Amino acid sequence: MNRTETLAALRGRPDVAVLVIGGGINGISVFRELALQGVDVVLAEKGDYCSGASAALSRMVHGGLRYLENGEFKLVRESLVERDRLLQNAPHYVAPLPTTVPIFDIFSGIANGAVRFLGLTRRPSRRGAFVIKAGLTLYDRFTASRRLMPAHRFRGRAETLKTWPAINPTIRSSATYYDAWVSRPERLGLEMLLDTFAAAPSARALNYATIASNASGLVLTDTRTGESLPIRPKLVINATGGWIDLTNQAIGAPAPRMMGGTKGSHLIVDNPALYQALDGHMVYYENEDGRICILFPYLGKVLIGSTDIRVDDPDTVRCEDDERRYILQSLSFVFPSIPVADDEIVFQFSGVRPLPASKDSFTGRIPRDHFCEFVEATDALPATLCMIGGKWTTFRSFGALAADMALERLGLSRKIGTETLAIGGGRAFPANPAAWIAGLAREHGLSPDYAQHLFERYGTSAEALAADIAKDPVEMLPGSDYSAREIAAIVEREQVETLADLFLRRTTIAISGGLTPALIDAGLAILAGQKGWDAERSAGERAAFLGLLASQHGVHFPDCAHTNDKRSALCA
Repeated sequence: MNRTETLAALRGRPDVAVLVIGGGINGISVFRELALQGVDVVLAEKGDYCSGASAALSRMVHGGLRYLENGEFKLVRESLVERDRLLQNAPHYVAPLPTTVPIFDIFSGIANGAVRFLGLTRRPSRRGAFVIKAGLTLYDRFTASRRLMPAHRFRGRAETLKTWPAINPTIRSSATYYDAWVSRPERLGLEMLLDTFAAAPSARALNYATIASNASGLVLTDTRTGESLPIRPKLVINATGGWIDLTNQAIGAPAPRMMGGTKGSHLIVDNPALYQALDGHMVYYENEDGRICILFPYLGKVLIGSTDIRVDDPDTVRCEDDERRYILQSLSFVFPSIPVADDEIVFQFSGVRPLPASKDSFTGRIPRDHFCEFVEATDALPATLCMIGGKWTTFRSFGALAADMALERLGLSRKIGTETLAIGGGRAFPANPAAWIAGLAREHGLSPDYAQHLFERYGTSAEALAADIAKDPVEMLPGSDYSAREIAAIVEREQVETLADLFLRRTTIAISGGLTPALIDAGLAILAGQKGWDAERSAGERAAFLGLLASQHGVHFPDCAHTNDKRSALCA
């Protein structure tokens, strides 16, 4: 269903079995789980799909090595299982990532677990070789029965410096193990939605739709038009992450405070020396204050993060100047000879980790596990199931947990599992991608480079898109490896409502530093043409997007003829 059809269906039948509020990765996961069981389910997201915390993750798909120190063994086991499932179910977006830990001490950090057990509040000390070895040994044991990637290995100082000559020379050793990374997390969430629509055509989802309560019950408002509709679910699932408490207030759910999120900010850096110094690895390191930080190659740039700061209002979160300084300072500790200039930061982003409420003074000790709690029904509101906590890697198992609790409450049973269900372009993934790409180029008359880009962006779903693109001569957008027809197809099929949807989530153009005014205008022309926007509406959309880029992502297009700032380009 497109947006018009979905709204029409809700006007005609406001009674539904389940209303999922929140279209992040966890909300989409439980929506998929329920729809596949034949449940009449509607999802409402107040912004765009995967536009909150689900767009601000570190792009890691991991077990959570440091969670072992908190004693969260069950979470680490579950995360490693889900990581391996994603490697198999979404191989077009999730891939192995060699991860190296620089080690500067031997026995330091042994007492950290005891400090946690005794409830003491001091920050953990730096982890030494002994603690890291113990953690990686557990990591390997947890995956021994289904080994998909190599076991860990240690390197001495000489070998470490030979492999990474630019690393801090005070290093004593290093350890390398394998986790995974996700190239396009927002698209993975979208593909799950599209798969769900195909498998369960009656399932309905709307972005830019808020839920609130009035004297008559719950009301869904289409914020693009202002239209409000009644909606009468038997059960509500609150999957709004860091917004759970605010959502409960909006719908009138009598719930105690549940969330205590922390902010994590990241930088995307265009620095060839740093990119080369990483040698294809993620470097997983401790800053001098004990905070875990990461940097790894990401879409031709380097991703660096992150901070961990308590926040009260998730709507105000952005990467602040002091966080930029902190992240760059942490980098100078691990790679002291590679400076990063401000104009090499091509993008920045920040999001709220949906952590449970906690009084722990050190944010790194707040549990990262997930669980669900029911808020029982009132006269005006059905029961509400709140999805609390969670990390991106475990979205499938978290969604399955919430769905099973919902099914039990509704008196229904599960018909199908999703453990081995391929996602989107991960279906029928070729054993020889190079041969598949070459065949795609030949069959549709595309250049090998463009066929490669399509495969990287859509996996095997590139086949259907390439057939559509090939109907007309391929016209590339200015300064881009996206074609006009490709962008038009995204707008047509993927519920794009704003320029931010297009450039921040349906594509990786913005996060990889590829935006220019000319490219923005080309995308706007396609979007406005399909939406029927007039000049005034188009100008308003453009201004709103440029304001968002500047305020949230550090991307500016100043009124100038030329600039050396890599975040800028020729002005329109």
